[in-house]
Amino acid sequence: MKKLFFTLIMFLIVGGVYAQMDSKFYHPDKEIIPIDSINYEDLFFYVDGDTIHSVIVHPTKPVKATIIYFHGNGGNISKWVKLFKPLIKEGYQVCMMDYRGYGKSIGLPTHINIAHDATIFMDSLITRDDVKNTKIIIYGASIGTQVATLMAKDYNYKIVGLILDGTMSSFTDIALATSPKEYQEEIRKYVVSPYSAKENAKQIKDIKVLFIHSDTDIIPISQAKEVYDNISCSKTFWNYEGKHIEAPYLYPDTFVKHVNWLIE
Repeated sequence: MKKLFFTLIMFLIVGGVYAQMDSKFYHPDKEIIPIDSINYEDLFFYVDGDTIHSVIVHPTKPVKATIIYFHGNGGNISKWVKLFKPLIKEGYQVCMMDYRGYGKSIGLPTHINIAHDATIFMDSLITRDDVKNTKIIIYGASIGTQVATLMAKDYNYKIVGLILDGTMSSFTDIALATSPKEYQEEIRKYVVSPYSAKENAKQIKDIKVLFIHSDTDIIPISQAKEVYDNISCSKTFWNYEGKHIEAPYLYPDTFVKHVNWLIE
């Protein structure tokens, strides 16, 4: 994370670059690893000449709910899906989208096109019988918490729950939190947040929200707590011991228990 923002700062100071600075937040990974022992369906959609890849993972038992997942700034679907094996075993159906440039998706990821593609993804999913007839939960991890919160706001009454794991309060806030003080003014000037969890949270109503965060997370826990305070819903905060977005690995049974709370 620190390396990311030092690179960003150099682009700002040396190049004076304004456009598409947000792309420096993302680290597309094209390496695909086998997805074993999971029944999944590939979905592709096309926008602006780019190909967007997504999958729907089907459990072997009756579906308890559908989770629509927005991952962090590294890896790709093939590497993130292993987080969900405990939930898939429990009966959760999981839908995942790779941002442009990640995995089998083509193009350059930016905050705006990720939000645009996420809207197309959501629209396509909620018309499917195997999704629309289930309870729907949106899940965001790390930088994915930003688009997940935006989608929760925009599709508020289509969903029953929201999970925010390793929450950033905004793109600007995380840049400020992980950069030296001498660069703060430049960051405030150039690193914009076209949408932010801390603002969109204020408009989310009548669902359950699960926050997952650690005191030792590279993202300051204060950012998650700010979003938590801004949301007026039934909510719970799971403060676990571990590193950034490690809870599903370290505590799978507790993870499943917390997610089950969202649909009780």
